[in-house]
Amino acid sequence: MEESILGIPDIDVYLVLGILLFFIVLETIGGYLHNSKRSFSDWVQEAGSYAILGLLIKPGIVFFILYIGHSFPNLQYSLHHYNFWGLLIFYLFVDDFLQYWYHRSAHEYPFLWKLHRSHHQAEEMGFFVSYRNAFLYYILMPNIWWIGIFTFLGGAKAVALGLILKQLIIISSHSRVSYDKFFYRHQWFHPFISVWERIFITPAFHHAHHGKSKSDGISDPNSNFGNMFSIWDQLFGTAQFTREFPKAYGLQNDQKEHWATAYFYPVLASDNPDSELHRKHKKTPTTTLEPTLIHLEKDKKYLWCQCGLSKNQPFCDGSHHGTKHKPLLFTAKKTGNAKLCNCKLTKLGPFCDNSHIV
Repeated sequence: MEESILGIPDIDVYLVLGILLFFIVLETIGGYLHNSKRSFSDWVQEAGSYAILGLLIKPGIVFFILYIGHSFPNLQYSLHHYNFWGLLIFYLFVDDFLQYWYHRSAHEYPFLWKLHRSHHQAEEMGFFVSYRNAFLYYILMPNIWWIGIFTFLGGAKAVALGLILKQLIIISSHSRVSYDKFFYRHQWFHPFISVWERIFITPAFHHAHHGKSKSDGISDPNSNFGNMFSIWDQLFGTAQFTREFPKAYGLQNDQKEHWATAYFYPVLASDNPDSELHRKHKKTPTTTLEPTLIHLEKDKKYLWCQCGLSKNQPFCDGSHHGTKHKPLLFTAKKTGNAKLCNCKLTKLGPFCDNSHIV
């Protein structure tokens, strides 16, 4: 394997741990840890997942690829002679592109959502939330396999530095110490942060992804899927830029599964039939042909269900997670009764256009 960057063995491991320690100190000084409402289960999921990912899953996948790579000796170190900075940029862009689509898929497909939903159960942000996912979620994560492949091809130095840079962005975007607030407050720095947020993920950009409901006008759990670069969200139409932070985090319909169930699903499953992690749980349509008459208040925001699965029709209750649907946020223009579509066929959503009659 290639010599480590700066000639220091495992320097990437030390620096990633250093980044984590840095944010631990910042959150401690800022009083965030003292005021934290995290439960024991939260700490077990977050710290435990971090340890297993770093000590078992990532090294295991890398060594597995290096082992089977012996069958392809002509490919090993085939990138060694290329420019280091070119390799670094190539590694990071492929890595983040893969993770964008994997992360987005985890919000659009039921099985992957069940592996990822514990990440969104966190009701407050923090450095360790970055690593809160099911064990199998990381086993299937394509960019972890990309680490092994790129290392085998001779890009170990680029991987080492790339991991450091990416972890700096990821941990900072989950931390409660939001560095971008400083740039938002001071007019002089607006040009800088405007460029920065169009390239890299900022805390505000990612916190919006963790907000509980789109109804606050800030959050959007079905947007902002990027991990290091915001360019993928902009390119594929899932970017929502904001310079505000959600008031509430977590899931609208959280069954509070035991940490072991959340982490080891599908090996372990919930005993609660209402839980998404129950083996026989199935989301059933709740649509009706007839519209629902609702009293709306002028200038009030409402979140209309478009997936047809909400148990709080015609409004969203978070049941769309794990589907390709997302709710529609609208503001009432006047006070009074309105017919809201409940068949989900209307072309004038959220209002009924009599499509149910056809």
